[in-house]
Amino acid sequence: MCTSLRRTAAAALAVALIPAACAAPDANGPAGTPELRAALFDTILARSQRREAFSPVKNQAMAYDPLAEMGALREEVVGADTEEALFYALAKLSHARRDRHLDVALVSGGLQLPDSSGVDVWGGPEAPAPLHAPVRVFPDYGEAGGYFVGDVAAVEGVAVPEPGARLVSVNGMPVAEWEAAIRPWIRHSSVAGLRWKAAEALPSASAALPPALRPDSLRLEVSGPREGELLTVTLPFLPPDGLAWRGISEPRYPGARTLFETVTYDLLAVDGAPDCLVLVWTGFRETLVADMDTLMAFAEREKLLDRHVIVDVTRSGGGSLGAYALQRLQPRPFHTTFGNLRLSDVTLPFVEDKRADFAERNINDGGVAETVDDGSWLMDWLENDVLAALERGDDYTAAVPFKLAHAPKDSDGVLQPAGVRFRGGFAVISGPSGGSHLDQFNAIVKDNALGAIVGMPAGGYSNTWEWEEVLTFPGTDQPVVGFMYDIGHTLRPNGEILEGNPAAVDVWIPLTAEGVADYYPRLLDAALTEVRARR
Repeated sequence: MCTSLRRTAAAALAVALIPAACAAPDANGPAGTPELRAALFDTILARSQRREAFSPVKNQAMAYDPLAEMGALREEVVGADTEEALFYALAKLSHARRDRHLDVALVSGGLQLPDSSGVDVWGGPEAPAPLHAPVRVFPDYGEAGGYFVGDVAAVEGVAVPEPGARLVSVNGMPVAEWEAAIRPWIRHSSVAGLRWKAAEALPSASAALPPALRPDSLRLEVSGPREGELLTVTLPFLPPDGLAWRGISEPRYPGARTLFETVTYDLLAVDGAPDCLVLVWTGFRETLVADMDTLMAFAEREKLLDRHVIVDVTRSGGGSLGAYALQRLQPRPFHTTFGNLRLSDVTLPFVEDKRADFAERNINDGGVAETVDDGSWLMDWLENDVLAALERGDDYTAAVPFKLAHAPKDSDGVLQPAGVRFRGGFAVISGPSGGSHLDQFNAIVKDNALGAIVGMPAGGYSNTWEWEEVLTFPGTDQPVVGFMYDIGHTLRPNGEILEGNPAAVDVWIPLTAEGVADYYPRLLDAALTEVRARR
């Protein structure tokens, strides 16, 4: 994943979605003048060119030039003469880089939105959760393409489509037109990831989308149960906590018994597969080390270490320290991911922030520990190698084991299995929902041939660190928005940049409308076949 460093133009602005005390740059208010917006645009483009660790492999795969796509939006930003219009113009500008990690945030004294639900806010109360229609939608990754209803919630007096129904139109727009209209507002690093996040956004009344793309209700035209039949449903947006889903499209394994649950995973035993354990992985979060130690103590005590291990990451988030898990989930040594930093005007303040974190014993990523030591390996590299490279005028640092999390800078990056580890086969059930550190996990498995990956690739986004700052109109102290930059590459064990370049699967099993009901049993069958054959 990434470390987020939120720096303000003035020290420690208290964020609140209320009018700010500081004066606007002129009578036009917080949206500024065309001249100020032009200067702001030029500043963002210059800083992006100077700071961003762009991924050539992603640019080639998606056939685009991020700086050219940003540059084409100049008139849209300059012409955005209201706060709402400018916020969405800047969001579109940010998303033109096609980087899932990079977002635009509301900040104290900056642009305000009449509706801020689901929008990132720095430093103060979170914006409210967006309302949600009683359907979940998924892309069909098979030959048919398009989108379909994957799950529904019962709402009294509301007719909902049946799971598996294909979408024909969304709010009167044919599905292909809707997908094209929504694309500029969806943060993504791969086409598969774009489609997944677009499907997630469709039934959500989130202010991450401009008002024109989120009417008061959701009108869907879908295929009916009989061939050629079309049905139209109008669905209300409701508080998400009150929706009871059928759970059809979530990881479900017939005959599975939950042995225990942690923040990191649910441990399952499956009837008919006594030689296997399934971990439904939820993220590489703050308790990963303790949760892995709990798993290994349990497996050793219950004499389970010769079982095959299948890790379902289809609903996993990111985080850190996945290599710690892989040292225990399978029996082979492996080469971990590496990473570097793009050297620029923000490198020195980045190091200064890390110094402060280290002094406070707080080397972490959003509350998740980044290193297995106390951070000394990382600080040694930052204080010596990074600052020396900056002084020389290098473009990038040399690559080192990722964030110095598991090994120091002079390591070859090969990590040995733990003393207590699983000794059977290993496989991963994967999909495009998540990425970041999950993409690293999959890349380590794939590039070291640790086991099979079945299903679909992960979302295809990963970097080392990000830089975050509050933008002001140039020449003023007027805050505008929070803005982010990707400032380092994650390098796969095979040496390739990971951003926009997810590990391929060994067994391709796409999610489709026709196969949604038995999707997870089929994934598990394929994973079991692979671990038994490879073992």
